[in-house]
Amino acid sequence: MQKDLTQRRRGAKGRKVTLLSFSVFPLRLCAFARDLKSLNYMPTCALAAAIFLASQVAASEVVNTRQSSHAKLQSIPLADVVWTEGFWAERFATLRERSIPAMWKLMRDGKYKPFLGHFKIAAGEAEGEYHGAPWNDGDFYKFLEAVTAVYAVTRDPQLAAILDESIRVIAKAQRDDGYLHTPVLIAHRNGDKSLQPFADRHNFEMYNMGHLLTAACLHHRVTGNDRFLAIAQKTADFLCRTFAAPTPELARNSVCPSHYMGAIELYRTTGEQRHLKLAQTFLDMRNLGVSESGQPVGGDDNQDRIPFVDQREAVGHAVRANYLYAGAADFFLETGDERLMKPLDAIWHNVVEQKLYVTGGCGALYDGASPDGSEQQEQITRVHQAYGRNYQLPNATAHNETCAAIGNVLWNWRMFLATGDAKYVDVIELSLYNAILAGMSLDGDDFFYVNPLRNVEPQPTPLRWPRTRVPFVTSFCCPPNVLRTLAEVGGMAYSRTESELWVNLYGGNRIETGLGGQPFAMSQRTDYPWDGRIELIVEECREEPLALKLRIPGWCEGATVRLNDEQLQEKATPGRYFTIERAWTRGDRVTLNLPMTPQLIEAHPQVEETRNQLAVQRGPIVYCLESPDLPDGVRVHEIAINADAPLNAKHDNQLLGGVTVVETTAAVRAGGDWQGRLYQPLVRDDASRSVQLRLIPYYAWANRGPSEMSVWLPRR
Repeated sequence: MQKDLTQRRRGAKGRKVTLLSFSVFPLRLCAFARDLKSLNYMPTCALAAAIFLASQVAASEVVNTRQSSHAKLQSIPLADVVWTEGFWAERFATLRERSIPAMWKLMRDGKYKPFLGHFKIAAGEAEGEYHGAPWNDGDFYKFLEAVTAVYAVTRDPQLAAILDESIRVIAKAQRDDGYLHTPVLIAHRNGDKSLQPFADRHNFEMYNMGHLLTAACLHHRVTGNDRFLAIAQKTADFLCRTFAAPTPELARNSVCPSHYMGAIELYRTTGEQRHLKLAQTFLDMRNLGVSESGQPVGGDDNQDRIPFVDQREAVGHAVRANYLYAGAADFFLETGDERLMKPLDAIWHNVVEQKLYVTGGCGALYDGASPDGSEQQEQITRVHQAYGRNYQLPNATAHNETCAAIGNVLWNWRMFLATGDAKYVDVIELSLYNAILAGMSLDGDDFFYVNPLRNVEPQPTPLRWPRTRVPFVTSFCCPPNVLRTLAEVGGMAYSRTESELWVNLYGGNRIETGLGGQPFAMSQRTDYPWDGRIELIVEECREEPLALKLRIPGWCEGATVRLNDEQLQEKATPGRYFTIERAWTRGDRVTLNLPMTPQLIEAHPQVEETRNQLAVQRGPIVYCLESPDLPDGVRVHEIAINADAPLNAKHDNQLLGGVTVVETTAAVRAGGDWQGRLYQPLVRDDASRSVQLRLIPYYAWANRGPSEMSVWLPRR
């Protein structure tokens, strides 16, 4: 069992009172309450608050739905799942040993921008000006959340020291009224009063504060310490006062609305209704973007041209959109407001069926206009880093910001907790293994901001983000977001009810958790995603029957399940959960086999950019062709894949940290001389020659130096 975290206080009679971790807390909460009351430890109202907060200590769920009345499922505490071998264990080790130390050095030392330094200036511990993007506070909070998530599993004292130092400075920087945004605080400290709170929506104050609330809640659950939580509560108090009667001008500050998720997670942590009411205010005030005459004040870039409840299509800035959808889903989990679920469901289908890349990336456009082509031309506004039209999915110029894919995971995870529908985890898995992992180098030091599906030289148009990973980009939102997401994958691997354990994501791990107030432990052994054989061994269980629910991925046909030595006859349906309900005993073994035959993928005929082209997928991994794997003198654009040629999977331990590649044959067509030409006569296929092709996982491209790459290849 996870070691209990204890926080001891001496009561009036000198007795010790112990706050226990989630694994045993439900069994002893009533006794704990009686103990406090018998000591006259605190008044009744304070007692209730203390009991609620105590129930959060050491729970360490990122999204805590234990008390959410409209959640079908509960998350598993981060500390209850430890990666033990294979793919995710390797990534977690890289995160802990390389990525977090490197990012801490970057943020502490200020080589590029003074992240921690900004808080020190605001706190009066250093002198200087604000030097960075206005959302850098939020980037720092995301990093602290990543550190907290890793600390939840490792209890590494070096990580605790990072958190302690950072929280101390943040607390000192916070204004007495709770306001906390270092660009404004530093300007005021330096005598410049021209900057004022919420005067400019592009100062990203709400975005920063939202990430503060989320990070502080997780920190409290993991450590039992309330120092960071106190900062968050003080910030929330400021927001409650400021937005008590929001104006349209204030309402338009909902840019990249992490504050919806932050306010709701704070409500889950404190149990205080005013925090849920604050989230309600944030959602309701989006309607102020539409004037009384019906003319839009806002625009699609910020999803505030029309009220959210009337929206049916994903539009505008993809990160802002996905954070909005995640926040609305969070609010549904607490209230069951069906007015929110209707647009969420419609928009989800729009994204998955018409706007999602094969890699799980989203946000096709660097720049555009929306609603594009509308007869109501007065409503058309500029959008950037945005969802485009239906089926508009360019490859070489795809934006696909890493944060947009992460926002999509946040949204789908909350939809899954509300419904238990496997289709949401299918999207999460696709995004994690492809769009999100591609955002970080294999060594964990360098990052992409955008994730194209094709890279050629020369590029068809100048683009503002680099096509090689770098340790720092001026918009530094994605790197710490990748870190916190990868640190929290273990929290999505399983979910539960009182009598069910849902296995969502596969990887070598061990889970020790509580089910129905009783301990349960199980090991998972697998080489997933390279091999589809997954073995689950029960190590500790309760006497009562328990349903073990195994996700059968939507891409998998022909899955089989064995219980001990018996082949189970029930059909394992793709995109559903396979349920085994029984009284378990120690040593019971479930073997799930997910066939991983490489598949050729084609896009909908209306995706013009990929007409007559094919991609390759094996299991959850999408593949690409990269120029280092081509013969000398052959360019990526000269390759045409043979649709009839066999696709052979082969694992190579020496390549890119150990990956399974897909080998096949392809044709090399003479590229021709295109200098000064837009069109020219076709070069016949009989002029082509055959080559052996090796495709690598998309997430691993650009780890061997600058290169050309393509996910989609012409069909021969």
